[in-house]
Amino acid sequence: MSFDLVLFGGTGDLTWRKLMPALFQAHRHGTLPQLAMGTGRILAVARDARSDDDYRSFIRQKFADVEPSKQPSDAEFAEFAQALHYRPMDLAQPEHYAGLKRWLDDRGADTVMIFLATSPHLFIPICEQLGRAGINGANVRLVLEKPLGHDLASAQEINRAVRASFTESQALRIDHYLGKPAVQNLSALRFGNALFEPLWRRESIANIQITLAESIGVGTRGDFYDRTGALRDMIQNHALQLLTMIAMEPPSTSDADAIRDEKLKVLKSLKPFTADTVVRDVVRGQYKAGTVNGTAAIGYLQENKVPADSRTETFVAMRTEVQNWRWAGVPFYLRTGKRLPARDAQIVVNFRPVPHPIFPGSNQANKLVIKLQPEDGLELHLVAAKGNSNNELLTPVKLDLDFDRAFSTERVGAYERLLLDAIAGRLNLFVRSDEQEQAWRWVQPILQAWEADPNGPRTYAAGSWGPPASSAMVARDGCTWDEEQ
Repeated sequence: MSFDLVLFGGTGDLTWRKLMPALFQAHRHGTLPQLAMGTGRILAVARDARSDDDYRSFIRQKFADVEPSKQPSDAEFAEFAQALHYRPMDLAQPEHYAGLKRWLDDRGADTVMIFLATSPHLFIPICEQLGRAGINGANVRLVLEKPLGHDLASAQEINRAVRASFTESQALRIDHYLGKPAVQNLSALRFGNALFEPLWRRESIANIQITLAESIGVGTRGDFYDRTGALRDMIQNHALQLLTMIAMEPPSTSDADAIRDEKLKVLKSLKPFTADTVVRDVVRGQYKAGTVNGTAAIGYLQENKVPADSRTETFVAMRTEVQNWRWAGVPFYLRTGKRLPARDAQIVVNFRPVPHPIFPGSNQANKLVIKLQPEDGLELHLVAAKGNSNNELLTPVKLDLDFDRAFSTERVGAYERLLLDAIAGRLNLFVRSDEQEQAWRWVQPILQAWEADPNGPRTYAAGSWGPPASSAMVARDGCTWDEEQ
């Protein structure tokens, strides 16, 4: 199968930091054989004038910033670079899209994939121009990188522009978290094993916690981050996608729409927020100076390109419920933030304690920890007898499965997997427009309440687990956050 991959934003941060390394790894792994055969082309599009060779030199230099194990040798890059091309375009000029169409039509690839790695405010004009130029045939797929809008109205506006030129099956809304091997294992864990599904309900589970923590600050992304914030950047997409995969009903098949139908049902079942419940059940914070892993860290307001009076949140914790028969009354706690003590993404399923403890002093409940990063694995926490003279004293033990060790071959990275799926037309790991809009619909009351709140975010010291109000929120239910670091 021949393909052309067109990267709008071809000189941007996302392209050289994530997409090009992922494409090279796919080439190295032999999962993009078309590149070696000459039937696969990668075309970078940007405003400035460059030749193909200039662009190849640019990408070669940027590979120096990739982790060493993923850097190409000179011979590997020379082979990969044969597929790289560059085309200067003014995205507002119709004749430039006509020229792009001629470039694509000259060869007539089986599949054309358009990846919008640009600022979201360009999505609408690009989609309109692609439609007018006729670059929207049945063999064309459009990949849109998040954030898809900054609220419900802007997301709907983008989707209207996409639908005007492309069908729903052609539009692939990418969420790189869904490409992580550990996230893909959520479905395998639940629906490929008979062990957990009978317990996956309110009768057995006390609460579920989803934590997406980062130890880094905003770095060079201060301008972008200040216009986005933690709620839009992490909760509205990544955290809610994880919640749907944990809470959804078993789909009838592994077909993309069967899975996405069930995820949509979860989003529609989430307890809606009001102005009063936002105050009670949502905590927002902003990091100030502190110490992370023994190193002094500046506060958010001191970061480059962040306004001195910014009210943008760098931390969000919230409590919600899925209002259906399976989950009624079970709290779901979501938490994300920057400048926290560790880079740690995990889902903790806390089971209810035994109904009648017969061992004195021990009523410790079981829990399942699904580790997403930096490790990839499962921990099942149990209790067991020590086997000494006093067998009534139980001690915590855990079954620890490390997927990185369990699978001898190198696991495919998130963007590598998603790019390969996009080229092949596999839609399971991409977000449908009704899912995306429903997620925005759910967070909209939070955004509105914060807009009207004169107090702004609470501060927390860099290197802590966020504002104390986050711990107080879960303590109302008699719970604590799972924090082993």
